[in-house]
Amino acid sequence: MNLKPETLKQIDEVITHYPEKRSATLPLLHLIQEDIGYLPKETEEWVADKLELEPINVFEVTTFYPMFRRKPTGRRLIRVCRTLSCALVGGHKTCETLRQEFNTDLNEVSPDGDVTIEYVECLASCGTGPVLMVDDELHEKVDCAKAKQIADQIKAEPKES
Repeated sequence: MNLKPETLKQIDEVITHYPEKRSATLPLLHLIQEDIGYLPKETEEWVADKLELEPINVFEVTTFYPMFRRKPTGRRLIRVCRTLSCALVGGHKTCETLRQEFNTDLNEVSPDGDVTIEYVECLASCGTGPVLMVDDELHEKVDCAKAKQIADQIKAEPKES
């Protein structure tokens, strides 16, 4: 796998903090995803070799936890809460507005590469729904008009070359 040297150093350091290597599985996956942006298919085998596990043991972890992405995302990741409190105040309409604004389906990269939109379970702001996160920034009370405003801001951002 093509990881940055500093990530490889962190991985080696993290492993030393656990009495059993397998306990480092989650931290290693987080470090790899932070470096690459997602967990490529070869991740399971690479981590398994590093921690002296079977690849299926790592696969079980990557497929169980929803925070792990198994394919690339857009430049920006938009996570829309779909739990009951957000759904009751229009979360699904908010999500649909974003999908239309970026001309994309859920869990896909928009045609311009700008965003990936996904539903997530509770973002822990139930009293201020609909709630969404753009990367690590929480947005509360996001109705369709505010969703369009957020989309316009993302579209106006300079693209990295």
